[in-house]
Amino acid sequence: MTKIRKNKLNKKENIALNKFKDLLSNLPDPRRAQGVRYPLESIITIALMASMSNADNAQEMENWGKYNKDWLEKFLSLPHGIPSQDVFLNVFAALNPVAFLELFISWMKLVQVRLNAHNDSHISIDGKAIRRSFDKANDKPMLHKVSAWASEVGMVMGQVSTDAKSNEITAIPELLKIIDIRGCTITIDAMGCQKKIVKDIKDKGGDYLIAVKGNQKKLYEEIKETFVELEDFLEKPAEFDELRRTESGHGRLERRTVQVLKYIEHIECRSKWKGLSFIVKVKSERIDLSKETNSVEYRYYIGSKKSLSTERIMEMIRNHWGIENSLHWVLDMAFREDELRHRAGNCAENFSTLRHFVLNLIKNYPKRKHGIRNLRKSIGWNPDVLIDVLLSWRY
Repeated sequence: MTKIRKNKLNKKENIALNKFKDLLSNLPDPRRAQGVRYPLESIITIALMASMSNADNAQEMENWGKYNKDWLEKFLSLPHGIPSQDVFLNVFAALNPVAFLELFISWMKLVQVRLNAHNDSHISIDGKAIRRSFDKANDKPMLHKVSAWASEVGMVMGQVSTDAKSNEITAIPELLKIIDIRGCTITIDAMGCQKKIVKDIKDKGGDYLIAVKGNQKKLYEEIKETFVELEDFLEKPAEFDELRRTESGHGRLERRTVQVLKYIEHIECRSKWKGLSFIVKVKSERIDLSKETNSVEYRYYIGSKKSLSTERIMEMIRNHWGIENSLHWVLDMAFREDELRHRAGNCAENFSTLRHFVLNLIKNYPKRKHGIRNLRKSIGWNPDVLIDVLLSWRY
């Protein structure tokens, strides 16, 4: 790691660093005023910048701060030096996770225009467990997060935490309350196929494209039967469209067929699903060329935005699983999220929000030529890259 230079802050550094100081100034401090040695904004700023520089835990944050102490003192109040790892852990454990999340959401609203600039903007909602966040000694369950991922711009728009995967059904409406989904199409897997969730999306000015399985038996059976009957039609209705794609790679061949029907008057339960305007069937056939084996999978969806083309529907269905590769996988591989043992108090939840701050910053760095993990190392090695990443974020 290259030590940050000791000379006076330049103009670019002042602009970039003051953005975060201003953002953090309204965050409520959970500590009693008496005896506080380290200002809250100094602690959070160091934690954020250290995390950008490949520091994944409190000990590494302390080490990064000490290494760059001379530079940090030029713009942060550090009357007692760099906070210890215990200070970082105690503050993040006590910090109100709702207030910290609201800070993140307010920051994202400043850049919401980037998302609104895309036609038919797509937001994926999905859950993830932080595997080592459980605390058996204190009977604390594993933390589950439900996140909203904007695929076009590669950003986390918000997250809500819950203590069980089954509670994701109740977490999704809470997430919808805190993010702006106007003009966006929301994709969710079958767990989110709930009448209340569909209504909440439409009431907030969004649209939906949601997987349907046996948890909504009547709807599922009606959709499945509809597409079976369509197979017998020699001449398909005008409201029907079909698109086929074939892709190959890694010794496999995949054929994907998407069928869309935008005439649903025969769906008896349609009135219970607000805004329902089309149904979708996806057939995925995977052929292993080396083993000469194949598998076929059928999936069904409901959607509300009738103007979506079949090609765009196919794209959104496929991109929905991008949240696994672009968000969940990155958090595990580049940030080692599943290995972290931050368990006390609100640590797991608040450090998760911090990682989303960092991920949004560096994933959207316009000069990025390498993966997230390598960019974080570059930021730690070269202070000019750190400043450039902060400065490149447009508010």
